[in-house]
Amino acid sequence: MFEENNRNYFGSAQGADAGVIAKTFMSQVFTWMTLAMIITAGTAWWFGSSDSLMTYLKTETGGLTGLGWFVTLAPIGFVLLMSFGFQKLSALSMSLLFIAFSVLMGMSLSFILQVYTQSSIVQTFFVTAGMFGIMAVAGYTTKTDLTKFGSILFMGLIGIILASLINFIMHSGTLDYIISILGVLIFTGLTAYDVQKLKRIGAGAGEFGEENARKMSIFGALTLYLDFINLFLFLLRFLGNRK
Repeated sequence: MFEENNRNYFGSAQGADAGVIAKTFMSQVFTWMTLAMIITAGTAWWFGSSDSLMTYLKTETGGLTGLGWFVTLAPIGFVLLMSFGFQKLSALSMSLLFIAFSVLMGMSLSFILQVYTQSSIVQTFFVTAGMFGIMAVAGYTTKTDLTKFGSILFMGLIGIILASLINFIMHSGTLDYIISILGVLIFTGLTAYDVQKLKRIGAGAGEFGEENARKMSIFGALTLYLDFINLFLFLLRFLGNRK
């Protein structure tokens, strides 16, 4: 009864090949991710290249305005809302939240255009895209189970978050360098792990119903989006040339 009532664009759980279902699911994940990246990049460039718009985010002394603090902290709230509200939110609500999150991230990332040269930002973006693409393909095609590897990376992620909080007080250049190296390694590995995890989820997407499948594709896009953005920001510490 469940399968008969939940046929969707992925096909039924019994009648469709799991590989085809996974490919369809992953194509939607990457479509949503690409859309979010375009929105973020466009918003960041729009604000970062306009001194008048940046006055809404920064004070004359270089501090953050109320809106500046909001766009810096609000994305965390959006991620938590989409994570903990997954069951209650509709697919439409998830998509709107993801788009709003992409805009806020763009406004937040506009600050880097004030710090780094455009050429080094573009260069770092393409390096990030190359690394992300290689690891995404590796995660999708490998036969090795990356579950234990993912658990280790997650613990490492918790570690660099705690280390970053400590270094916020200590201001240690050496610790910052170590955090940056670990950040690149962790998010490079998480890219492969998350793609494999999403591929497995996608293989069973036909059983979940159209609404849940859509929500999972959006949340999957959010996961990969965060992997890409964090990898980009950590690489920018090494490759970025300050103005």
